[in-house]
Amino acid sequence: MYNFNVRVYGLLINDNNEILLSDEQEYGHRFIKFPGGGLEYGEGLIDGLKREFVEECFAEVEVLSHFYTTDFFVKSAFNDSQILSVYYIVKNIEPLDLSFKVIPYDFDELSDIMQAFRWVKLSELTEDDVTFPTDKRVVRMLMEERK
Repeated sequence: MYNFNVRVYGLLINDNNEILLSDEQEYGHRFIKFPGGGLEYGEGLIDGLKREFVEECFAEVEVLSHFYTTDFFVKSAFNDSQILSVYYIVKNIEPLDLSFKVIPYDFDELSDIMQAFRWVKLSELTEDDVTFPTDKRVVRMLMEERK
């Protein structure tokens, strides 16, 4: 039997028209994605997204609108589950208190699980800036909006 893995992500765009990306490494796998992660059992999408931002970014966010939900088959890169991802436009309630990086994978410490954050100008964002197929689709949609 195959399982579903529900993921929820926030598209956080600052006043400089930059979007927040998360560089991550877990157990030897490196990837770049939007902030967010897996929904926990018993949790709604928006509650899950808010929890993920508190856990990852130490920040509370307000969800402004739905942006995209996966509409094609995506197999997990880590197991045999099918990925369903939901993306929301969010804004931070308070200023973010993070150490922002400039280059990908610039981690402050070495461990089994590492994460760093970067702002990327929307005008310079490309599909190559993210790793996973649904994130690439979202980048294409963001690029279309800019036209």
